[in-house]
Amino acid sequence: MNISKKSIRYIPIILILPVLLIRGFTTIYPIIVTFKNSMYNIKVLSGINEFVGFKNYIEVFKDDKVISSIEFTSIFVVVSMFFHVILGTILALILNLKFRGRRFLRTIVLIPWAMPAVVIGMAAKWGFNNDYGLVNDLIRRFIPDFQFNWLINTGSARSAVIAMDLWKDLPFFAILVLSGLQFISGDIYEAAKVDGANSFQIFFKITLPLIIRNIITLCIPFTLWRLTSFDLVYAMTSGGPGEDTSLIAYRIAMESFTNLNIGYASTLAIMLFILMALFSWFNIRVMNKYSE
Repeated sequence: MNISKKSIRYIPIILILPVLLIRGFTTIYPIIVTFKNSMYNIKVLSGINEFVGFKNYIEVFKDDKVISSIEFTSIFVVVSMFFHVILGTILALILNLKFRGRRFLRTIVLIPWAMPAVVIGMAAKWGFNNDYGLVNDLIRRFIPDFQFNWLINTGSARSAVIAMDLWKDLPFFAILVLSGLQFISGDIYEAAKVDGANSFQIFFKITLPLIIRNIITLCIPFTLWRLTSFDLVYAMTSGGPGEDTSLIAYRIAMESFTNLNIGYASTLAIMLFILMALFSWFNIRVMNKYSE
């Protein structure tokens, strides 16, 4: 069978068309439906389903629970990512050193990341307990009369959630940074040492410039994962005390599956989607700047 050159150009399109259709149905269609629902006041328990336009979007900024969720989500993302970058890079540098047991350490350091967040959250809930938790038990070995309820105070509860998030995902971030360090030739370091450069100069003049693009690239998915984090808070604090550790993804889940307020939950989901899209665009622009 003879196929013209003009027809050959359409073969790749025909081959990938089924995948594009499936992807479009499973991704674009839900977004469209969610946006449509955000224009309605849909309350399953009350049987209400009425068009309200952009009223839900206006109500978001009057909702104290949502404002509290946005506040903590902002703190959670900024603080967590700050320590991911700083501590993750330090851990990667340590794992890149040559010492006995290096392979074993690289293996066991990933154990927290491999554990489900729900399991970590449940363990942390007991671990931060005032009466029989591991944290207070350790402190009481140095301060016998120490008493503190970590998860019923706003500041300490938020700090505990951020600490457990770091404990879980920091090793994975470090391993990915380590993969970038592996591509730096040892000859560059040897030449720098011959020229009299010390460890700090080598890091800031050679290592950091060579891995900065890798770190910025990693910040995109890790930040998006922080924005959509749900399971750790659900298992550890259930958003408490009050709504102080309620992340925006947790608030969306509560509005959807607990309050069955589908229209309002859809509004929050669309706003989160727009935020994630803008953040991704900004990070890609920054990444492209470093690649020029």
